Amino acid sequence: MSEKIRRVNRELKYKGVIVDFYQDTMEIDGSRTAVWDFIRHKGAAAVVPVMEDGRILMVRQYRNALERHTLEIPAGALDKEDEPGIVCAGRELEEETGYRCGQLEWLVTLRTTVAFCNERIEVYLAKNLVPSKQHLDEDEFIDLQPYTMEELKKKILTGEIEDAKTVSALMAYAVKYNV
Repeated sequence: MSEKIRRVNRELKYKGVIVDFYQDTMEIDGSRTAVWDFIRHKGAAAVVPVMEDGRILMVRQYRNALERHTLEIPAGALDKEDEPGIVCAGRELEEETGYRCGQLEWLVTLRTTVAFCNERIEVYLAKNLVPSKQHLDEDEFIDLQPYTMEELKKKILTGEIEDAKTVSALMAYAVKYNV
C-alpha cells in the first residue's frame, strides 16, 4: 500500500447543476502518476419523519438515473455548501411532505460514494410533526405514504428499497430506537 499520494492537478471537465466533474492527476510514491475521477457535490440533508403513531412518512418519486419510481425518505441538496444540514433538512421536510417539526435530532452522517465523490448527507430525525403546506419544486412529483418500520424493513430486505441514504437512515433509526 502506498503512503505517499498527492494530487498534482485538478481539471474541471464538466460543471453541472447538481455536481461538477473533475479529473485529478495523482502522484504516487513520487514515481508515477494516475488519473482519478472526482465529483464535487455541495452536500445534502435528509430526514426520517416519524408520525405520532410511529409510522414513517415516505416519499415516492421518479428517479431519472434508474428510470423508475423509488421509495425514499425526504431529502434534498444544500442551497450552498456552507448551509447547515439541519436547516436544509427542515426545509426539505416541509417542501416534500407538507409537515414541519419543532426540533430535528441528528441521526447519522453519510458519505454516499467515497471512491469518487465527496457528497455528504446529514440525516435528521423529525418527531412531533405539525401539518403545514407542501412546496414542491416545478419538476418534483411526490406521492406520500406512511409505513410501519416492519413494512420498511421488509421492503429493504426484498430489494424494493435500494436507495442507500434511505436504507442507512432507516437502519440507524431502527438500531438507535430499537424499533
